[in-house]
Amino acid sequence: MLYSIRHTTRYQYTSPIVESVTEVRMQPRNTDYQQCSQFRLQVRPQARLFTYNDEQQNTVHHFNQPGIHQQLAIVAESEVLVLPRPGLPAWLPNDSWEAIDAASGQHWDWVAPSNDTAPTEQLQQLANELQVTRNEDPLKLLVALNHRLHRSIAYDSGSTHVDSPIDEALQHRRGVCQDYTHIMLALVRNYLRIPCRYVSGYLFHSRTDTSADGATHAWLDVWLPLLGWVGFDPTNDMLVNERHIEVAVGRDYHDIPPTRGLYKGNAGSELTVGVRVRLLQGSAEQTENNEGESPEPTTYRSTAQQLQARYAETLAAIQMQQ
Repeated sequence: MLYSIRHTTRYQYTSPIVESVTEVRMQPRNTDYQQCSQFRLQVRPQARLFTYNDEQQNTVHHFNQPGIHQQLAIVAESEVLVLPRPGLPAWLPNDSWEAIDAASGQHWDWVAPSNDTAPTEQLQQLANELQVTRNEDPLKLLVALNHRLHRSIAYDSGSTHVDSPIDEALQHRRGVCQDYTHIMLALVRNYLRIPCRYVSGYLFHSRTDTSADGATHAWLDVWLPLLGWVGFDPTNDMLVNERHIEVAVGRDYHDIPPTRGLYKGNAGSELTVGVRVRLLQGSAEQTENNEGESPEPTTYRSTAQQLQARYAETLAAIQMQQ
């Protein structure tokens, strides 16, 4: 499938700000199953763009704007070819758990809990409810967990925020793709001890998907012997396929947000995000799903303190790369 993607981000500040620095992770990755053939990033006010690859080989663009400004617009446009993934076997060999344990040292970053996937009492309750233990073949267990978690949490786009801990979604049993992904990562890392990672990207939506169109998407990759990284999308109760477009991988969302920055100024902000994924070449059924009006952009509001706290690590991260 060949896709055209337009990802628009606009910050409107409540008062003028100065000396802002921003990093962006919006360029789709090149992998065995996808190839990004075109990518363009536009920034207003204009700024000189710099590029580097982080430790996970995600492409990062960063820029600074020393002048006074009260709004910032970032538009990323890409063209990506995504190939079908091979089918999975019905089960894995009998020694698969031993192979997973042997590989844990090599994949330590993907086994150890991160801040967003640390164990909690509510996570323990869900693990008991969903019977998350090493009691059967790893692949079958993960497919079943993907399905059970989907049925346990209701999708609600207004239920949580970008900084919400997993307990907020677990308490109300409502969340968005980020929450589904963090919860499944926490279950797999803490109770199954299988290497897994957070994946940010886009989804070319069909009418049967649970997640909302017009926004970024998230899912997880789990490392399995003989298969390598296998993608699971608990939000939509499916395996990752040619409708998923991968942008970045990390331990959790806070490793790889689409935008992150730091600025001087006593100001809050309004953030508006819009994502449009169009199919350029594909099946007749998917072309039909591609028709219709573009979804409305999503708007987020934050205080100055919340925004600065969310962005606090950016400057140090950029300086380490220079």
